Amino acid sequence: MQRLYDFLRGHPMWVDGSWALILLGLSSVSVSNINGAPGHHGSVGAALALSFVLCVVVALRRRMPEKMLVLAGAAGLAQLVFDVETMAADFAMLVIIYTVATIGARWASRFALTGGLCAATLAQMRWPQHDAGALGNVAITVFQTVPFALAWVLGDSMRTRRAYFAQLEERAARLEKEREAQSKVAVAAERARIARELHDVVAHNVSVMVVQADGAAYVLDAAPDQAKKALETISSTGRQALAEMRRLLGVLRTGEHQESGEYVPQPDVDQIEELVEQCRGSGLPVDFRIEGTPRPLPSGVELTAYRIVQEALTNTRKHGGPNAGASVRLVYFDDGLGLLVEDDGKGAPHELYEEGGADGRGHGLIGMRERVGMVGGTLDAGPRPGGGFRISALLPLKPVH
Repeated sequence: MQRLYDFLRGHPMWVDGSWALILLGLSSVSVSNINGAPGHHGSVGAALALSFVLCVVVALRRRMPEKMLVLAGAAGLAQLVFDVETMAADFAMLVIIYTVATIGARWASRFALTGGLCAATLAQMRWPQHDAGALGNVAITVFQTVPFALAWVLGDSMRTRRAYFAQLEERAARLEKEREAQSKVAVAAERARIARELHDVVAHNVSVMVVQADGAAYVLDAAPDQAKKALETISSTGRQALAEMRRLLGVLRTGEHQESGEYVPQPDVDQIEELVEQCRGSGLPVDFRIEGTPRPLPSGVELTAYRIVQEALTNTRKHGGPNAGASVRLVYFDDGLGLLVEDDGKGAPHELYEEGGADGRGHGLIGMRERVGMVGGTLDAGPRPGGGFRISALLPLKPVH
């Protein structure tokens, strides 16, 4: 049955043609039966011809609804002119009125309603029931008008329903496209975030490892203990870098199994002191001070603060020169966290940082500004008078409950 139903829905012309043949057969039988009956008007030939025309209307109603409506109207006028009384084929007028009200143009729908309301009146005026009286003829007219009105109302209701479902489908498709666009934006933002994180992790830890490796090679024969200590620093720094990179790349493998405890948590403000000690161990003197009363901070602010200090000290190590020193100050205000990182080295041109870092591929100050902007803060960076570089940031705080 389902296959038959699908076939009929896929071939509407066959369905309409079948109904047209059935209607033509019924109309031919009815015309033959009333031929010669008392009170019969019109010729059988004209009745059969009009029946055929009205059956064509039924067969082609979905392909050409407006043209078939005009043809049905012309057939109705021909019935009045040739004095052919109502017959079974007139059922086609109800069908075309319903069809035009459902899928036809608006002018055709209004024309069908007007013609349907006038059809019964014209037919009753043309072939009145003399034995019914005036009041009876009026009642018959009203009774015969109801089917035409109902056909139009049902068709118009179907039009409204189809338009409603079409609107729902369009809205669903639009929402689906918006969700896909939002997903793409989220993916792009996540990729940018991971790129910034990887830049900070690799740039800092690799620079520490390079400095320590150079120092170990230099003092390998003269001071083996110092070289051993440098190699231990290289090993611990490499492990830390690998742990952070696994944590970041683990975001890209959300559907895969991850061993618990393998990934380190995101860096926070408390780890800035460890970062400073690591820099001191690599040969960069750093003065670290905390002012104000430390308190819990939003995780985004803590990560931003840590990455700014990490990037600033990495740039000092890269571009500050052999005798450069740095200072890091964290200031807790009532409504914000202040960061001040300065160095007294020879520095690098300011444009180098703005263009993306010394390697030409990193994020440099652009990455810092993006991080600060994401938490609603401000960043000021530039050369110091007399040499060196200065980075100042203010990160707004919200109470953490």
